[in-house]
Amino acid sequence: MTPASPADPDPAGDEHDDTTPHRLDTPPAAAGDGPVVEVHGSSGIAFQLGGSHNTQHIHQPAPPPPIPRGSDLPRDIAEFTGRHDELQRLVETAQAGRTPLITIHTVDGMPGVGKTALATRAAHLLTDRYPDGHRFVRLNTHTTTPAQPATVLAELLRSLGIDPRNIPDSIDERASMWRDRLAGRRMLLVLDDAATAAQVEPLIPANRECLVIITSRRRLLDLDGARPLPLAPMPPDQAAELFVRLSRRTPTPGDQPAIDKAVDLCGHLPLAITILAARLAVQAAWTITEFVDEVAASQDRLGELEAGDRAVNTAFDFSYHHLGPDLQRLYRRLGLHPGPDTDPYATAALDNIPHDLARRRLRELHTLHLIDEPAPRRYRLHDLLRHYAHIHTHHDPPHERDQALTRLLDYYTHTAQQADHHLTHTPLHISRCRPYLADRDQAQTWMRDEHTILLAAAHHAAARAWPHAFLLAHALAAHLDQDGHWTDAATLHHTAAHTARALGDRHVEAGALADLGWVRRRAGDFGEAARLAQQAYDLYTALGNRQGQAYALLDLGQVRRLTGDYGEAGLLAQQAHDLFTTLGNRQGQAYALLDLGRVRRATGDYEGAGQLAQQAYDLFTALGSRHGQANTLQLMGQTSTQQGNFPQAADLLARSRALFHDVGDPQGEAETLNATGDLHTATHQRHAALDTYQQALTLARQVNSPIDEARALEGTARAHHALGHHQQAITSLREAVTIYQRIGAAETGPATTYLHKLETEHPQP
Repeated sequence: MTPASPADPDPAGDEHDDTTPHRLDTPPAAAGDGPVVEVHGSSGIAFQLGGSHNTQHIHQPAPPPPIPRGSDLPRDIAEFTGRHDELQRLVETAQAGRTPLITIHTVDGMPGVGKTALATRAAHLLTDRYPDGHRFVRLNTHTTTPAQPATVLAELLRSLGIDPRNIPDSIDERASMWRDRLAGRRMLLVLDDAATAAQVEPLIPANRECLVIITSRRRLLDLDGARPLPLAPMPPDQAAELFVRLSRRTPTPGDQPAIDKAVDLCGHLPLAITILAARLAVQAAWTITEFVDEVAASQDRLGELEAGDRAVNTAFDFSYHHLGPDLQRLYRRLGLHPGPDTDPYATAALDNIPHDLARRRLRELHTLHLIDEPAPRRYRLHDLLRHYAHIHTHHDPPHERDQALTRLLDYYTHTAQQADHHLTHTPLHISRCRPYLADRDQAQTWMRDEHTILLAAAHHAAARAWPHAFLLAHALAAHLDQDGHWTDAATLHHTAAHTARALGDRHVEAGALADLGWVRRRAGDFGEAARLAQQAYDLYTALGNRQGQAYALLDLGQVRRLTGDYGEAGLLAQQAHDLFTTLGNRQGQAYALLDLGRVRRATGDYEGAGQLAQQAYDLFTALGSRHGQANTLQLMGQTSTQQGNFPQAADLLARSRALFHDVGDPQGEAETLNATGDLHTATHQRHAALDTYQQALTLARQVNSPIDEARALEGTARAHHALGHHQQAITSLREAVTIYQRIGAAETGPATTYLHKLETEHPQP
């Protein structure tokens, strides 16, 4: 029902009540003077207006009684699809007994999510439970003519058969009459498109045997006694089913990808799906795939979602224009954000407002269903609403958009640099940064939470050739390395190098190439790692950057060692050590000593390796580098194993693993577990060895470290062989050899020889 206009009060006041006599135009006679007039109203009750003599009887004809309406629900939706759980929640409480367990339901959600359709469907399923009537009230909040509660109450009272002349003027009296008339009745009331709790409160019956379903784009948090039902976009399978039903097509299995793409373009929003499917239904000459490809190619995505008087853009417009100027500006700027979600800190930077104010405004937008909160303090725009907000950013001057983006990228860069300080123990040159990251755990948590956004921010900056691209790439290097995000890291560092080259910053370009080489080495691409390290070294040499040269020598030497070129690896590590010593870089010296020790161990000089490792450990301890200590303890444990000092090896490797765990380096922990497995093998603890190698294998795969994965598989094979599990040993060793060969590791030859021996001695049955 669409509420009628307010009951027009009679100029004479409220004498039109059917229990009140109508006034005569002639003035009443004084007591004892003139005739007594008896007026009969519609109630048939007589009232004296004169003296006690010469009484006249005037009969006023009563107006015909209004006819109460039984139901004015909109027609049921024949093609209603999905929403099984939501319907059950609405229906089950009304069917639990004579009195519903819940008498007020609020169905809230973003524009176009299908709130009205769900409420209508539920109401039709419940009609037999409410014999005294069903009312559907369009509050029209998001139209040009929103309904007023007083007007709605007047129409509701008329629908019960109340004479319009008997409806009081004040909203409180109308609400009281409405509740009084519903006492003892079982009625179902749907209040569609409510603005606030205050708007619907006067319309809610006091009788618990009545059921009220309210739809709203706002979360009605302050409506006491209501059971909220937030409505999200449809699940993919239900969205696809709705699209097929409304498009009147019989899809083939080959059409499914196009159908999935169609509902993705609609953001799984029922209104959008309905519009797009209706368009397809009348375009019989088009296949589903042709139609969807045409829509996907459009630059005006929201423009595609229009059909007749239905348009997703229009639905969004009403919500947007109900916002105040500050919220509109913030909403537009959220459309500039390059990542999938945001938090109050980033939002504060984007909109140049205090953190607490950003938090409050995000909560308000969340209450209005213009943004979602998929996790605490993480806010995200629906895909179509993001597109809508981005379009509206063009209402702002270009310099304001650039300033907002610069603030946002500054925030991410500075905070990433602060987090990187905790992950790498490098000096921090940031004067102020929010949020405050007190330690490594907080830094690591922040990096992981913001991982996707930081990558998006860096690539967004690169597209604009802004320096944030390489600043973010460098700040993210340790995080990406420690968590094994090789693909992300490679793409990011390549982009950073390209951006630096475009901006003419050769020093930054060299650093990005060095970072990219490091990633390629960790990912097992040793050939590319060597090429990039050499390229970085050449560029640093041309620039006269001796610090960069030393680190590039160190990187190149590590690749040479991993590929078995121990002579070249030793020379490069020694050159790096000498250069670091000249420059007074003690941390560089320590890492060069560590690498020299690893080369000595690989060539069988265990005593020399142990001495170099001890020197490196002392330097790392003086510098407070726990990560460096963990690496040197690992090398010292390995040399102790090979020298037969097993108790000392066990202690050193346990300390190394604990430090790697504490500093959050699972790849280093995998290396140490492999070394511990070697110790168990040397001491004939075969089951312990097998278990330890399996732990190393799990960690290596988690961080995508192929060299550690191959070493764990080879160790597993040796443990299985020692236990007599020959076929399991062969299977594991074949996997290890495949990885060794792919990355060109030094272990390829010995592992291949061992595999041939096993296959010869234990042929498969």
